[in-house]
Amino acid sequence: MTAEQTPALDRRAVVRELLVRCPEALVITGLGSPSWDAFAAGDRDGTFYLWGAMGGAAAMGLGLALAQPQRSVLVITGDGEQLMGLGALATLGAQQPPNLALVVLDNGHYGETGMQRSHTSLGTDLVAVARGCGFRHAQAIRELDALAPLAAHVAARAGCILAQVHVACEDLPKALPARDGVYLKNRFRAALGLPPF
Repeated sequence: MTAEQTPALDRRAVVRELLVRCPEALVITGLGSPSWDAFAAGDRDGTFYLWGAMGGAAAMGLGLALAQPQRSVLVITGDGEQLMGLGALATLGAQQPPNLALVVLDNGHYGETGMQRSHTSLGTDLVAVARGCGFRHAQAIRELDALAPLAAHVAARAGCILAQVHVACEDLPKALPARDGVYLKNRFRAALGLPPF
């Protein structure tokens, strides 16, 4: 069976599995579906839902990973957002924080703007891009069985990694977390043992 024929994974099941397997990770979610999926899996103080700032999840994850080197940092974003923030991959590749994992949920579409096809459905290979940016660990995931080793890599802080997870293109019910940026910031800081500001 070719990659194109491999059934795409259930996006919400992927996120739930990763979060269950990485309970201690600090989590940054990208705009839209990744935030809804993380919230649907169970809200937690160590998750920061990035409302807006499309393209910024990977860069924010990098800053967090550098500031909290003793903690695993898991960024969950979509292909559309990561395509908008391709430059961040070069910076991640140059910095290589061992505690940072970037998981791109790739359904080949821009879900927030009308489900237009994204560049990943038109030939852009994010794993190849990551490797070209210097990532030593980059992989495509098309089977649920691959999530356990990915989660183990995240928990062990075994090296900066990009995982392009091929998920089905489907419109799932929205599960909306809080949208109050000050509340989310202060909650996240408290989870890190830091005072609000």
